[in-house]
Formats: sequence, structure tokens, C-alpha cells
Amino acid sequence: MSAYRGRLAPSPTGLLHLGHARTFWTAHERTKAEEGALVLRNEDLDRARCKPEFVTAMIEDLAWFGFQWREGPDCGGPFGPYTQSERFAWYEQAFETLRGGGFLYPCACSRQDVLRALNAPHAGEDEPVYPGTCRQRALPNGAWQAAKVNWRFRVRDGETVRFTDGCYGPQAYAAGKDFGDFVVWRHDNVPAYQLAVVVDDAAMRITEVVRGADLLRSTARQLLLYRALGLEPPRFYHCPLLTDPAGRRLAKRHDSLSLRTLRNKGKLPADLRRAWKTGHFPRPTA
Repeated sequence: MSAYRGRLAPSPTGLLHLGHARTFWTAHERTKAEEGALVLRNEDLDRARCKPEFVTAMIEDLAWFGFQWREGPDCGGPFGPYTQSERFAWYEQAFETLRGGGFLYPCACSRQDVLRALNAPHAGEDEPVYPGTCRQRALPNGAWQAAKVNWRFRVRDGETVRFTDGCYGPQAYAAGKDFGDFVVWRHDNVPAYQLAVVVDDAAMRITEVVRGADLLRSTARQLLLYRALGLEPPRFYHCPLLTDPAGRRLAKRHDSLSLRTLRNKGKLPADLRRAWKTGHFPRPTA
């Protein structure tokens, strides 16, 4: 893993916006500076919200903006497939490794936690600290399959996960305070975000994960999964978020700042990239 490998990992649940582009551009530029390989991964596990038309728009808009990736769903590569819905064999193997190692337990509560577990947990949307209601729940062999339970990763009581972020420096997150036992597999046989990205980043030999600062807390959970699976974690670099005038992070509801809308208005990618440095980028209208 000496050669630098970065990644772009959008989810096709809507059109990409300027905030996505700025974070992805950081990944693009860091990969370029290291003369490494940039990987595009289509994170389409949210079956209800991911649409084929958003996948097409994602690839077109990234290419228009100036991104250049070496591997991806459109061009292939040695570590494909690069679409998560085609990678279930990898996730199932990791799940069985964790379950067989005693790291997981079945959970039958908190539907909202389970729903949130499918997507990247942004700031303000993170799952609350789980109180451990189902930790001691006993099920006969095979009964968990009939019960359609969700599976949580058992976090060691009192453990503090520490790492050094490439942008924000030393970080520390305490179990039971900052995060608790978290969902890794849903009852409808879909892996949660935390497990899927760990498995994919390891399998695709990503050496540095560049993403938004709202996912700093997720890194603590993912480092526990790397350890439990016996995998070497990548480095992490979390970028400051692009926000609206009220200080809220940009979201896919800000259609006026989607790359597709800006493109249709005649905006040029080079001008948008220059605007990041001055702060005078277009403001959302919705």
C-alpha cells in the first residue's frame, strides 16, 4: 500500500452539489499531488432513493467539473466491481467474520437507528448512543434468521478511539459518550454504511480517505471494524463543509447549487473552483 490511492464515493440519491465537488476536489488534488490513482465508487445501497438517472448524472457532472479517475463503474479496474450493489459477496464475508468472532449481537429495537445506518451519518443526523438494550439478548441457534433482527457491533465499554486526522489533527471519541454499539447489518439483508465502506476501502486498497468533517465520528466506528477484521486502515483527511448563509451544510435539497444546474446556467468549473478560495461562490436559493 505504498502507492497513493484516493477515492470519490458519491451516493446517487440526488444530484451532486457544489459542496460535494469541493470535498471531492480535495481528494482529486491530493491524489494528483502524490501521483496516485483516483477511484470512483458508486455507493448505491439505498435501494429506495438511489436512481439510475442519478448515476448517469453523477458520472457526467464529475467529468464536466474536471475530475479524472483511473478506476470506476464506467471504466473498470483491477478491484471492481465499483458499484456497491454488486459487491455483496465481500460484505457477507466480512459480516460472517465479525459474527463468528463474537463482535456482533442481534438487535430488535430502534427502527430509526436502523434506517439511518444505511447512509453516511452527517452531523445532526448521527445515530444516538445505543443504551445496550439487546446486548444480553439470547437467541437459539438459527433463530436470528427467522426473527429478522439487525446486527450491532459491540463496542468495548470505556474505550476511547484515537486517530490523527490529516486536516483536523488529533481526535478522540469515547465509547458510551460519543458513540455506542452501532448497526452493521440490517434485517432486510443490507450492510450498513459503516461496514460497506470499510470493506470496500480495504478491498480497493485505498490509502487515504478524504471526506467531509461531518464524518469524523464515523472514523472511530470504522477503525474498530478495521481492527476486528484484521485490516490495515487508511489515513483520513476530513474537509471543512461548504455551508449556506445560515451555517447549514449544503444538501441535495439545494438544487440551485447542484452541478447540473450550475452547468445549465453556463457556469464554468474553473470559475467555481476559484470561488472556493474567496468565499464568493453562488448562494443557494432553496
